[in-house]
Amino acid sequence: MPEIARFFGIIIRMFAEPGAPHHRPHFHAYCQDEVGIFAIDTIELIGGNLPRRQRRLVEAWAEIHQHELLHDWERLQAGRPPLKIEPLR
Repeated sequence: MPEIARFFGIIIRMFAEPGAPHHRPHFHAYCQDEVGIFAIDTIELIGGNLPRRQRRLVEAWAEIHQHELLHDWERLQAGRPPLKIEPLR
């Protein structure tokens, strides 16, 4: 699964299933042994869990980069590699 961004110990990744239907546009956020799955359209946690602080950081980052996340989702589903997205600073 390609890595899109990395910040404050959090790794953001997306799955790709070119040519096959996938769930609604989303990304995975990994922090140590935890993983949270976030919808891109509503920037909400739809699966898994992250500690509160990390969850808030991911949500803030995703709100800033929502358009880029949707663009990367479309690229992946079309069989193209995603583009890196600027980390939260």
